[in-house]
Amino acid sequence: MNLDHKTVEQIAAIAVDEGLELLAAEMVGRGPKAVLRLVVDGPDGVTLDQCSAVSRQASALLDVDDPIKHTYTLEVSSPGLDRKLYSADDYTRFAGRQIKVKMKPGFREHRVVNGTLLGIDDGMVRVEAEGLGPVPLPLEQVFEARLDVDWDAIMKEGKNRQ
Repeated sequence: MNLDHKTVEQIAAIAVDEGLELLAAEMVGRGPKAVLRLVVDGPDGVTLDQCSAVSRQASALLDVDDPIKHTYTLEVSSPGLDRKLYSADDYTRFAGRQIKVKMKPGFREHRVVNGTLLGIDDGMVRVEAEGLGPVPLPLEQVFEARLDVDWDAIMKEGKNRQ
């Protein structure tokens, strides 16, 4: 079940008021174990206070409008280090980063592509995959794309701060 466009726009406006952008409003699961996940991000990341503020306001909006007729849990979170890429703009924004792209089951050439994101051009996501060179992937065939986390670099940076 997806939220209607009007409700998503209202939640997006709540996020903007908190200095954030609503990246996604996803219903995960079914029935009483369903989770409405709101993914928000900002230019400098997301604080716990910002997530709490969006959660309180979105919860009040959803209680009044009641667009979901069954029990669910509201979750507001940041996209995380291994963030999912949600829009075509994300493929431009994160060019140069390591990425893992999972293709839809019907796509026959590559099921999973790991490499350096080169960007997007004419609806084709371009990834420099080791051993394969530049691999063009049709955006409409992408099931999920996520940034890869370079834990070695993160750990090295943490040690350098001490």
